[in-house]
Amino acid sequence: MTVTAHSVRTPRTARTPGTEAEAAAQALLTLLADLPADSPDRPRVRARLIELYLPLAEYLARRFRNRGEPLDDLNQVAGVGLIKSVDGFDPSRGAAFTSYAIPMIVGEIKRHFRDKGWDVRVPRRLQELRLELGRISAGLAQELGRSPTVADLAARLGVTEEEVIEGLESGHAYRVLSINAPAGGPEAGAEIADLLGGADRALEEVDDRQALRPLIARLPAREQHIIAMRFFGNLTQVQIARQLGISQMHVSRLLAHALAFLRGELAEPR
Repeated sequence: MTVTAHSVRTPRTARTPGTEAEAAAQALLTLLADLPADSPDRPRVRARLIELYLPLAEYLARRFRNRGEPLDDLNQVAGVGLIKSVDGFDPSRGAAFTSYAIPMIVGEIKRHFRDKGWDVRVPRRLQELRLELGRISAGLAQELGRSPTVADLAARLGVTEEEVIEGLESGHAYRVLSINAPAGGPEAGAEIADLLGGADRALEEVDDRQALRPLIARLPAREQHIIAMRFFGNLTQVQIARQLGISQMHVSRLLAHALAFLRGELAEPR
């Protein structure tokens, strides 16, 4: 949205001071400009001017409501723009204060949306590119008689197709869903968090398994058999002893010897 001093059309009481108050505000603006920086009257005059034009700032803030930011926050941002306008206005240039203040306040609000309105922070160039894409897309569609392609958008803006794709995808970062939000579709009733995958322990163990395979092959045949029955067959030492026809104590010694060998080889730097 482009807002200028001429595009603001609303009752004067909602925007700027009335006729008498406006004259007083103009006198205060001139007085503020003439007062020395260390004058004790300067803070009082400045505060009165901000108070007089605060309805203008609030009106401009309301033009941006329902865009995902609380109105109270927008009012505060507009107030900052108003303060900057009062501090930077030079009445000697002959321009009306509102002609100077409106672009300043609107710019402050737009910067707020650009810098603070994104749930996931993306580079400013992508934020600005996304805005440009949104600005030209409708007009380009009418001009072409169809939806513009990535190549069409890139040619119009003078950027690469990869940059256009980045700009389009960056729009997903403006608002993100909470993982506690309800899931739609066939998973209705569940939360998004319920559908997220967790750590795959088997995948984490791939490297260890690959490293152990040649080491296990170097063990004596009986110890290989015991390792297989214990860790792949999930048998207890008693069950292994019964199947091999040896004592449980013997199984324990053979298993301990095999594990010590494997740990030692794995610990050796390669």
